[in-house]
Amino acid sequence: MTNIPETGRTPRVQIRLGIIQVIVFSLLLTLGGRLWYLQIRNGDEYTAEARGNHVQRVVQPAVRGPILDARGVPLADNETRLVVSASRTELMRIKDRGKAVLTRLAGVLDMTPKEVMDKIRLCDSETPKPCWNGSPYQPIPVTTEATTQQALQIRERPEDFPGITAEPTAVRRYAAPGGARTAQVLGYLSPVTDDEIQKAKETDSPHLRSDQVGRSGIERTYDRELRGKAGVTSYEVDNLGRVMGEAESDPGVPGSTLVTSIDARVQAVAEYELAQAMKTVRQETDKITGRKYEADAGAVVVMESRTGRVVAMASQPDYDPNAWVGGISAKDYAKLTSKNSNYPLLNRAIQGQAPAGSVFKVVSASAAVRAGHDFNDKYDCSASYSMGNRSFANFESKGHGPITLGDALKFSCNTVFYRLGHQEWQRDGGLKPKKNAHDWFYRTAREFGFGGETGIDVPNEVKGRIPDRQWKKAFWEANKDAWCKQGKKGGTYVEQIAYESCLEGNQLKAFDSINFAIGQGDVLITPIQLATAYSAISNGGTLYTPTIGKAVISPDGKTIHEIRPTPHGRLPVDAATIKNLDKGLRSVVEPGGTAAWRFGGWPQDRIPMHAKTGTAQVYGKQTTSWLATYTRDFTIVMTISQGGTGSGASGPAVRNIYDAIYGLDDAGNQDLKRALLPQPQKTLPKILPDGTIEAPEIKPYDPDAQKVDPGEKGDGLPALAGPPAHLRD
Repeated sequence: MTNIPETGRTPRVQIRLGIIQVIVFSLLLTLGGRLWYLQIRNGDEYTAEARGNHVQRVVQPAVRGPILDARGVPLADNETRLVVSASRTELMRIKDRGKAVLTRLAGVLDMTPKEVMDKIRLCDSETPKPCWNGSPYQPIPVTTEATTQQALQIRERPEDFPGITAEPTAVRRYAAPGGARTAQVLGYLSPVTDDEIQKAKETDSPHLRSDQVGRSGIERTYDRELRGKAGVTSYEVDNLGRVMGEAESDPGVPGSTLVTSIDARVQAVAEYELAQAMKTVRQETDKITGRKYEADAGAVVVMESRTGRVVAMASQPDYDPNAWVGGISAKDYAKLTSKNSNYPLLNRAIQGQAPAGSVFKVVSASAAVRAGHDFNDKYDCSASYSMGNRSFANFESKGHGPITLGDALKFSCNTVFYRLGHQEWQRDGGLKPKKNAHDWFYRTAREFGFGGETGIDVPNEVKGRIPDRQWKKAFWEANKDAWCKQGKKGGTYVEQIAYESCLEGNQLKAFDSINFAIGQGDVLITPIQLATAYSAISNGGTLYTPTIGKAVISPDGKTIHEIRPTPHGRLPVDAATIKNLDKGLRSVVEPGGTAAWRFGGWPQDRIPMHAKTGTAQVYGKQTTSWLATYTRDFTIVMTISQGGTGSGASGPAVRNIYDAIYGLDDAGNQDLKRALLPQPQKTLPKILPDGTIEAPEIKPYDPDAQKVDPGEKGDGLPALAGPPAHLRD
């Protein structure tokens, strides 16, 4: 047996021992460095966090500021209710995850177990409403309408209802003074989400988990001002959760008061008259289709002509915003978001878009003047206008011979504007546009404010659409692949249209400009855009940014931030043209005009009335009714989808709103004691020494109060029994 010398093993052993020593030394060095970092470098920070583990914060939500009308009447405020809430955190600790507790709670509250459990389930991408989209760590309201007896049952049996509380709490109330819901204008609240909390951390207005935030309407626009600051009290507790003392207290601050330009009395009238007009027109028959008008949606805007402030804004169908208070039920949520109810959450005054019809002719008349045509020249109002093998007819194919542009507005003559629109398209080069094409009609429409947001202080306003050359090209590029795939030469009507659109959809054709000149074709406008444009004609040409907020007042009433009217441009025509437009629109309500039969007896000598009717054709639907009007003080625009003619459907309602505002009866007699708002409200509500605001009493709108006494005689124009057939635009 051969002996192996020890010297052959020694170097390898020594290397291994050295490696082990280096590893051990490195670990000790790392551990020492980490201990230094934790105990010395960041010792104070971790000590503070350790102390924080023994601090519990109690949040007292701030009282949300009220929303008032222009006279101080509450549109939204707060009231104390018995609120039953569930702590999801505590319920999840129970073996059955709180199912038995919630079932017992449902019995007490006269709800089904499913209704209660739906209230506290957390929202995610797959969970249908209702669900809780706030923090899972804050109490979740199950009901805000508990009775005293129900609350006592819960509080007297805490062993049966662990994690359930029943406490008096200030909750939002939408008062609907005088019947004015003001639903889409006010909006609604819901709990803050974790994402919103994270996003708001770096701002000067951070969210707490207990916060309710505005989700739409002015509740959202002015959320920061209305929300206030919650009170937070920190308590030191031991490891068993027992309070050892108060660490610090940060008192809460109530939200500020928002005064709006809305007049609750006028709002109530506008809501009632819009709903009544739709109800009435549903009883009438569409002569084209032979079926009853559907009148499925509508909107009305009442605006101060000289400031752009909104006095009333109503949208149909509407809803009760109190449905959102304390968490919306599954039944109510389905109703508010379903196609069958036609989406009541939409504010159609700013989100409803439709072809304009003849109310658009003020734009076309202005464009014609800008293109060099004299307003007072004579233009042929023929029964129809021909282009190639196509013929474009007047309403009911009636003609008036040579007339001015003012008379073209009065009689709502389509063929005058067809001809002007076609001529300008030809001047600009037709299918091969010049490099310096003026596009007066399209440019003027945009400069009147169409095709863009007005900037109103309510979220989610839509822009409408001005289908100029740029839009045509962009629309074609977005859809050409689908058109080319679907299109077929000589196929069905739809296939043939798709085929032609595939080849030529990027071109602005003659019939596009002809239709555009009377507000038809691909043009879309909103009621708020139309009201802004017509109020500018009324005030001499200034386009104001519409506003609903009028002032923000601090909780103590000492600091007032007024939201002043802001002009954002002027109409693109001179003073002479505005004067001519004004004169033409005045003639619309005088004998022979398309709205005269709806304004019979109006005191035109004392309160000059101006109007333009519109009956817009919508593919696949009945016509949309438009009526745009103004006096020296107010502009009122109403639209009814699938409602028939402008004066026929909207005329009576708009007249009734004016009668209520000015205190007029059907014969034009004025009683200022009955007048709701004979002139715009210029002052803010009276602030009392304690910071509260004195609110006047408001009575529900009584439409019968405006009826004329049969024994009285009016001093205005005689009422007309009905319109001539050709004047029902």
